[in-house]
Amino acid sequence: MSPDAISFVDVAQRRAVRLGEVALRLHPEDDVAIMKTHVPPGTRVQLDSKDNGPVHVVVHRLVPSGHKLALHDIPQGAPIRRYGQVIGFASQPIPAGEHVHSHNLGVQDFARDYAFGVDVKPVAYVPPEQRRIFQGYKRADGRVGTRNYIAVIASVNCSSHASREIAHAFSPERLAPYPNVDGVIALTHLSGCANRINGADYVLLQRTLAGMAQHPNIGAYIIVGLGCETN
Repeated sequence: MSPDAISFVDVAQRRAVRLGEVALRLHPEDDVAIMKTHVPPGTRVQLDSKDNGPVHVVVHRLVPSGHKLALHDIPQGAPIRRYGQVIGFASQPIPAGEHVHSHNLGVQDFARDYAFGVDVKPVAYVPPEQRRIFQGYKRADGRVGTRNYIAVIASVNCSSHASREIAHAFSPERLAPYPNVDGVIALTHLSGCANRINGADYVLLQRTLAGMAQHPNIGAYIIVGLGCETN
């Protein structure tokens, strides 16, 4: 049940509800709505607002949860749509607010149009001059970063200390001549030693380090290794 749905008890007590509280209308052209809860007779259901103001239908008889409610008068022989598709034809006149089911809904032959994409509507794109922008760093692969870091990536835990020392050496004062660089950062970890080649840990570490190196906030990187690692 959706967050705005109400229970049968609430409906019985209130006697007037909005359509969205008790039913789903899945397509604007649907002739029926699918009930989310039992709706007793006499309940006044407010439909979506029309040009002439809100429209109501009064439920004629108990409509069980999962069943269909007629949203307007449907003449005998007229097609009935749900999900925007014809699901049958009125076997008798169906007044608004009536329970629509096998007693008043039948099937018959009709022309079917299986044309593809007939309901496609052009996208109303925002003009370029009205689009929101931000200052970023466009990368070669089309992604955009919001920072421009140089990463010092340790290939193994044993080179983590050296990686951190390299990064620490680039103080704000040393980076002052390079305003396009936001900083030098060390990316370290606790793995890379005694891993089984092509094992799960090995693959996970390489994927993680590759993701770090290719992050759009990384403008450049160096990898610091020890030489004996399995990575």
